Amino acid sequence: MRRARTALSAAVAACVVTVLPNGAAAETTAVEGVAGDAGAGVERISVAPDGTQADDHSTGASITPDGRHIVFASSAQNLTSDPPTAGDRVFVRDQRTARTRQLGNLTPLQPPVISGDGAYLAYPVQWITNVRVRLYQVATGATAAVNCLAYSCNQPSMNGDGRYTAHVVYFNSPSPGQRVEVQDSNTGAKELIATFGHTASSRPSISGDARYVAYQDAQAKDVYVWDRTTATASGPLEGPSMAATLVQLSDDGRKVVYLSGTDTYVHDLTAGTAQLVPNVRGVAIDPTGRYLLYAPHDPDAPSLTLRDLHTGTDETVSTQPATAGTDAVSSGGRDVVFHSTADDIVPDDTNNKSDIFVRHYY
Repeated sequence: MRRARTALSAAVAACVVTVLPNGAAAETTAVEGVAGDAGAGVERISVAPDGTQADDHSTGASITPDGRHIVFASSAQNLTSDPPTAGDRVFVRDQRTARTRQLGNLTPLQPPVISGDGAYLAYPVQWITNVRVRLYQVATGATAAVNCLAYSCNQPSMNGDGRYTAHVVYFNSPSPGQRVEVQDSNTGAKELIATFGHTASSRPSISGDARYVAYQDAQAKDVYVWDRTTATASGPLEGPSMAATLVQLSDDGRKVVYLSGTDTYVHDLTAGTAQLVPNVRGVAIDPTGRYLLYAPHDPDAPSLTLRDLHTGTDETVSTQPATAGTDAVSSGGRDVVFHSTADDIVPDDTNNKSDIFVRHYY
């Protein structure tokens, strides 16, 4: 991978960087409701079937591009009518039917992920001495596949229809290291993307059509994108004079968000240009690559903000302390999911727990 840096450094150095203007923040009104009915506003979705609040913490939410399905982890016992189970479990919320279901009965070791069409979800679990990634079919709740039967893997990222999962595999022989793989859930076939002689996080992110996989060499602080069709790697995207941390690849495989220092960059692989969003931590990008969710470093600013990368305008997601992860924004920036312990985001929040919220913009 270090040889790739030398070969590509000239092209990356020529990359054009544009600084986005500061936009005027806009706050929407807090309302309770169901997606599609409530319109613009914020909704708490970690609730019991009768609408009462969760009795324990909920975190780690992701949303499908169409905004219909939201997956999250929770230790709450009253989110469904199923018998209570100890520890954190994974739940999927159908915003069209306002129904929440538990999928699987094992504790997730990392936040769950969901396929773009909402048909499958996956999360890593402890299995004796190994860590495996279990895939579930959302419609039936049945196990669809289990990745890494003879070794440990984690950090799953699912493509649009859930057939392909990119994940990190850890090995100890001849020395500790890791490899980034893509596994076909239909056939079980595995494809090697990259190998590293260290165990620092690689954080793979796969495109909707499964053609592109972004990943990082966390030890060298480099970000790359692998094209599975041409079997070639682009990168390091940040150039030879910067250190970078991968955030996410857009669903179309065109935009790559990475962090460098206190700034966020959105790299356009097709144009070979990058947009600089200064003094913020990028959190997620919407499937189209147009909307960036970020957390300002300024302690007096809103905790989460959504930026239109075309116009440079901002929309406030939350003025209260809040956290979000990758795949937190639906297509077109319509919805943003996040979790927060704040008790004044929606009315009658008295559980003193971390809840899952979704901000609707239209």
